[in-house]
Amino acid sequence: MASIAESSSSGPSSSSSSKPRISAKSTADPILRNALRYTISAKEYETLHKYIISRSKVLRRNAPTVAKVEKLVKKDGAGGGGGGDDYNAAAIRASLRVFLASSAALKVWELVGERWLGRVRGKKVPFYKNANLRLSISSSSILLLHRLLFRFFTRLRAHLLTPEARPFRQRNKRTSKTLTSSLAPAVGASMAGFMLAVYPADQLRVTIAIYALSRAAEFAYNLAEEEGWIWNKVERPWWWGSWLLFPITSGQLLHAFVFDRDCFPKGYGDFILKYSQQYIAQKPEDYPASLPWPDQYEIVDNLAEMARLNYPPFTSPILFPNTQTLPASLSSINPITAPAHPLLKSLTCATLHPSDPSCTRTYLSSYLTSFPPLARLFTIIFTILSLPSHAHFYSSPLTSLNNLASTILRYSLFVSGSISTSWAAICFFQAFLPRHVLSTQRFFLGGFLGGIWGFVVRKLARGEFLYAIRASLDSLWKVGRKRGWWKGVRGGDVWIFVVCLGVINSVYERDGRGRAIQSRVVRKGVSFLRGDGEEERRVREEKRVEGEKGGVLIDGKE
Repeated sequence: MASIAESSSSGPSSSSSSKPRISAKSTADPILRNALRYTISAKEYETLHKYIISRSKVLRRNAPTVAKVEKLVKKDGAGGGGGGDDYNAAAIRASLRVFLASSAALKVWELVGERWLGRVRGKKVPFYKNANLRLSISSSSILLLHRLLFRFFTRLRAHLLTPEARPFRQRNKRTSKTLTSSLAPAVGASMAGFMLAVYPADQLRVTIAIYALSRAAEFAYNLAEEEGWIWNKVERPWWWGSWLLFPITSGQLLHAFVFDRDCFPKGYGDFILKYSQQYIAQKPEDYPASLPWPDQYEIVDNLAEMARLNYPPFTSPILFPNTQTLPASLSSINPITAPAHPLLKSLTCATLHPSDPSCTRTYLSSYLTSFPPLARLFTIIFTILSLPSHAHFYSSPLTSLNNLASTILRYSLFVSGSISTSWAAICFFQAFLPRHVLSTQRFFLGGFLGGIWGFVVRKLARGEFLYAIRASLDSLWKVGRKRGWWKGVRGGDVWIFVVCLGVINSVYERDGRGRAIQSRVVRKGVSFLRGDGEEERRVREEKRVEGEKGGVLIDGKE
């Protein structure tokens, strides 16, 4: 009886003790673990603890230790090993940081623009329509989806390459060949680029698409050259390079500058006019303030009107004071042409260099006048850019100074020659071509001749040439829409971005030696999008090749 009573008395207590006890600590552990996993890695927390937390008694007493954080972060990993969970957590961490960093940077830039750059604050819109917020969401979403899609297609490809997937490969040969291609993860991850559509259809989105297009074309060409797809049977000419595109882009930009300025980058035009003082007449100091004087852009507009009128001849008001010397549509440049030299025969010459009847002398004077200020400008720019390589300067100062001086002189010669030649070509064509021949197209030819000066910096100015190409593409697209040559497709810039992202990813996958993508910034950017480093990519590529050689498939074939 005693034993029964003892067992009965101990029954409730034993049953109650078998139930799990829910405490605040046990409930907080998963929350703390997930909060830490999706905000900071164990290695980052170790660095933070070493340099910040350990230096404060309050933080050191209340903050968890490094060992505890490592245990919490790595505990209960997906699949037992935690590899997939760690990868997903790292992707979420990176996307959150991109969102916060981009939001803060855009907010600071907005405040700087309003306070120091004179920008006017736009009208207040709901937060979900805020362009800066949507840009941050777009960039962080592209990063997150790119990493997840890249991991998904990589694992899917590895699974389809196993012997167990042979029945599927035999039933779906075309699909399996596509999914087991070495470029499948790269192309599949590029679908994350559709998140660019989160940002409103604005100039920035078009600029991003054009930039991606230019870089994709550049890297694809480099890969084709590296793989021997071009210049295989003949040696590449010594003069071949990206500078060959600069005359074409300069011609298009000058034509748009004269006839379609609303489709032309304003900063580009301001730079050109700043160093065109010899051709764009400035208001004399003693000129009466009460009388009108055309500004720089008004002079250019009158040049366009002259071309539309097939270049009417110039009649000097000095020789014929009682004669109507200008058409009514060109009356605004009368203050410039009225005192023009009587020996001038062309109205364009009377507008561009009214005080000098010699076009050749004006051209040389323009070159000599614009060269010194450009040399000063490039001296400041390239001196600042050379500061990070000060160690090389200490080791070989003469060589460094010689290279710096050569770069400054080449760029000054290139820019001054290009601007002066483009303006002088107007006088050249006016002297040797009939008035009705290529009346408007000669501005394109003038810009083309000015762009040939790119040969001087053909080995140095690849970035500048690519910028000119992007500016020309943007301008040409706007001019075509303005004149009805083509119509835009809704979301076309997003599709271009997705395709170009796929091309860049594919080139990165094949570019084992890093010669196709020569930009270290772009290589690091693609590596960041994938969530791995270049060294990890090389190791993974070596393992993939070894596995395919000894396994079931090689390049998607049985």
